Amino acid sequence: MRIASESLGSVTDLISGERRTQDDLRAAADRTAALVRSLRGAADDYVIIAHGGTADFFGDLLGVWQAGACAVCIAPDLTANELGVICDFVSPVAILAGRSGGPDVSGVMAPVFQSASDKTTGCGESGSQAGNALDQPAVMLFTSGTTGQPKGVVHSFRSLLARVALNRTFVGADALQRSLCVLPTHFGHGLIGNCLTPLLGGDDLYLYPDTSLRGIQGIGAAVADNDISFMSSVPAFWRMALRVLPPLEKQTLKRVHIGSAPLSADLWQGVIDWCGTDDVANMYGITETANWAAGAMASQYAPEDGLIGRMVGGTAAVLDESGEIKGQGHGEILLQTPSLMSGYHGRDDLSAEVLRDGWYLTGDIGEIAADGTMRLTGRQKAMINKAGMKVHPEEVDLLLEQNPSVAEACCFAVPDPVQGEAVGAAVVFADGADAVPAKDLRAWCQARIKPQAVPDKWFFVSSIPKTDRGKINRDAVRDHCMKDGG
Repeated sequence: MRIASESLGSVTDLISGERRTQDDLRAAADRTAALVRSLRGAADDYVIIAHGGTADFFGDLLGVWQAGACAVCIAPDLTANELGVICDFVSPVAILAGRSGGPDVSGVMAPVFQSASDKTTGCGESGSQAGNALDQPAVMLFTSGTTGQPKGVVHSFRSLLARVALNRTFVGADALQRSLCVLPTHFGHGLIGNCLTPLLGGDDLYLYPDTSLRGIQGIGAAVADNDISFMSSVPAFWRMALRVLPPLEKQTLKRVHIGSAPLSADLWQGVIDWCGTDDVANMYGITETANWAAGAMASQYAPEDGLIGRMVGGTAAVLDESGEIKGQGHGEILLQTPSLMSGYHGRDDLSAEVLRDGWYLTGDIGEIAADGTMRLTGRQKAMINKAGMKVHPEEVDLLLEQNPSVAEACCFAVPDPVQGEAVGAAVVFADGADAVPAKDLRAWCQARIKPQAVPDKWFFVSSIPKTDRGKINRDAVRDHCMKDGG
């Protein structure tokens, strides 16, 4: 499907200095489209783009779509083994690896094209021209399984464009004029929320792909020097940024989003103080819904742990303990949205588990008030079963992060011979704070949370491991803690 190229904005990489105008993107898309057409043969062919986060990425993405193929967006730091797993899974007609960096492509069977110069205009227009259908696969994003069984979320052009349109309405044209992306482009928050939402509407996009501690120290200047009006990132980014950045002196930001992981009220308020506006939203989104499905603006709600506000297009409901779907109450959150995925590639079994009668079963536990406002209390898959009592680790995380000595916390299940599972807690102390003994933290928790949720085993660590998306994998954190201190 051809995206309207006359409405594109520009892309600037603030680290490398590379800039791609609308004309540059159209020319790059034409080259990539010609290449893909010369290689492909079916309407659902897949092309892997392995150089996400670059200015050239967007020319390749638009070109893949122009040729009617589906773009498979992957992390550029995959190992050769991980890339092999993905290739076996999707059988791509080509891998677009970029001009520098990217995964090890040695040994893959698909043709590999390393640079824009490889995509010559002499590739011809042969091959399928199919691809004007809105329900054709547009993009595949992976939520897990690059070393085992992949889990590839497929979005059609219909769901993708629906989410972009809903995002633009929710954020507002004025705020989207100059957007900054500090996230990878191989998952929904970064690609769809941060990048495609402004770019496909004709607004300017700025990339800042260095989120190391040193790199983050330049964020304030990047915002001020480029008059950035909108940016969004994950809580892990904001925790690090607020440690090293003074509040903005030049307040250009008109809108800020935080999402992809639970957000504490304290961190939410910290971002408000840093950017100088209360137009800061806690967004709730899942790769399966393209990105943001709901949001709560601090200008409309007082910051609160677990508050995710109302739907941004679509309908929410809860599946209660009796198995009844209700418009309000407590239970598993269900969503109906025009930006819902087509399904998991090659995994009809997994798709059937979460797509039922038009609803997407999120696996998140929460409540919906009479006015449609939603709050999350936990996640089913992360739930700790302590002697038959259910403990949501996210709830304990957010509580611990209210302690002035704690910068970050992650709770998880640890084996227990008597209770089956007990509550483990990994804790990072705040900069300049004295270490607090476990018994004191336990007593602090006992005064604030139900007894079964108080952590039983404590791990004091310098940092909590995260994925390249800034998310916490509780199993990985548990394994890391148990290996080093279990």
